Amino acid sequence: MPEPIAAASAAGGVSSHIAGGIAQVQFEHPKGNSLPAALLRALADEITGVGRNDDARVVLLRSGGAGPFCGGASFDELRTIADETMGKEFFMGFARVILAMTRCPKPIVTRVQGKAVGGGLGIVAASDYVMAAETASVRLSELAVGIGPFVVGPAVERKVGRAEFAAMAIDADWRDAEWAERHGLYAKLFDSVNALDAALEMFVRNLAEANPEAVAQIKRMTWADTADWPRLLEERAATSGRLVLSHFTRDAIAAFKR
Repeated sequence: MPEPIAAASAAGGVSSHIAGGIAQVQFEHPKGNSLPAALLRALADEITGVGRNDDARVVLLRSGGAGPFCGGASFDELRTIADETMGKEFFMGFARVILAMTRCPKPIVTRVQGKAVGGGLGIVAASDYVMAAETASVRLSELAVGIGPFVVGPAVERKVGRAEFAAMAIDADWRDAEWAERHGLYAKLFDSVNALDAALEMFVRNLAEANPEAVAQIKRMTWADTADWPRLLEERAATSGRLVLSHFTRDAIAAFKR
């Protein structure tokens, strides 16, 4: 694999490294790899940037540490949202990451070493190919705090189907990694992170050596039915931005923090 990319600061961040045609993009945050607004902006920008870089033929997306892949939205920031404009802008961060991933001309292979929650599951669903550890369970947790998986919904529904997405949205409980593999969120599962990384190394190297024109065409074909997502995700972000201000959601977030 390319040499490890630099660790992010204690406040979290995004970093990248390109070698051998492989662009590694890593995000991390000390609170379970959660996603505050600044990290979302940086992640969308980084994915867009490596997608335009001719030295990159495949993007390997990963998160830092050995714990969760992604804990979803930052609860610290959810608590500070004061009006609908702020709310919509926060959730637009997730929309921009999903759009950056699906519009990126390079295939995005995502490494999932641990649990993926809420917005983190949206990142998984917006990936082109996902390899995961058997401990990497998934959950759409939004309803538990009075919102709903509106922005990530189109990406998740596209992978698992409408009926399963509706069930996940209403029943905000965990699904194990085997369930995620059966329903198309994960392409392959591994019984350890070491096994995951060994297989991932070979896979991305082979993909980086494939015909780039053919790979780019496969990417365009795969996401061709998402042309309306910029409008749709903006509408969904506005919905979430309104709901996060409700007394129900405020109380649920406060209770969750305790």
